[in-house]
Amino acid sequence: MENRNVNVNVDCKTPATIADALANSICVQKTNASIVKLLILGFFAGVYISFGAAIATLVGHDAAKYVGVGIAKLLIGGVFSVGLMLVVIAGAELFTGNNLMTMSALDGKVPAHRVLNKWVIVYIANFVGAVFLAWLMYRTNLWKGNAGAVGAFAVKIANGKVNLGFSEAFFRAILCNWLVCLAVWLAIASREVSGKILAIFFPIMTFVALGFEHCVANMYFVPLGIFLKGSASAAATGLDLSNLTWSVFLVKNLIPVTLGNIVGGAGFVASLYWYVYVKK
Repeated sequence: MENRNVNVNVDCKTPATIADALANSICVQKTNASIVKLLILGFFAGVYISFGAAIATLVGHDAAKYVGVGIAKLLIGGVFSVGLMLVVIAGAELFTGNNLMTMSALDGKVPAHRVLNKWVIVYIANFVGAVFLAWLMYRTNLWKGNAGAVGAFAVKIANGKVNLGFSEAFFRAILCNWLVCLAVWLAIASREVSGKILAIFFPIMTFVALGFEHCVANMYFVPLGIFLKGSASAAATGLDLSNLTWSVFLVKNLIPVTLGNIVGGAGFVASLYWYVYVKK
């Protein structure tokens, strides 16, 4: 930027102002947050994204037979977006969105090791929150709805994710967090809550409808499938569920998806926008 000492106003919609706000204030504040606060807010984010995943499972379990596959994916993506709306508007710390903290590190406002430290804390908290909600949903027995079809769909989602190849999961994850971080970026640009909702809705709907991979969402989808593995809903799928285990989930899905999410968010959004708008 030509003037790096501007009075930052995140209500402004210009990309340059948003980039400056992220690099010099928003992300710096996040890296200075206490561990306890990050754990609580990270737990919330895992739960909030899982709420979106839960409603997406319900809506998607039979939508295709009424409106077709394409429209069904559109509906699934639309309802899933409530997760990031809760994170951004209600307030929570999401690992994938926090990839934008890279801007502060690149600009020398905070050391890179501090950013990595905060990522790890938030990532663990997201995992706990997502698995917690998956367990709660399992205990509700709501997955038995529609003669167990809701649970069967949840198992199909989980099984599909653990059977992705490493490169498939990695590249889908890059595209996913590119859109997630853009959703956060657009929400910061918006003046009103209604504007933030619209800003979040379209990028998130797009990534879900296209079938991209989000590590925190998968922290809900796959554990729920694992919890349901011995149920009648799982048996009704007729699928080979041998890969639906914690170890396979962590190694074959969560690792490549997390790495891809970092590349998409920290690389294609944070780093390149920092270079264009913030770097001297």
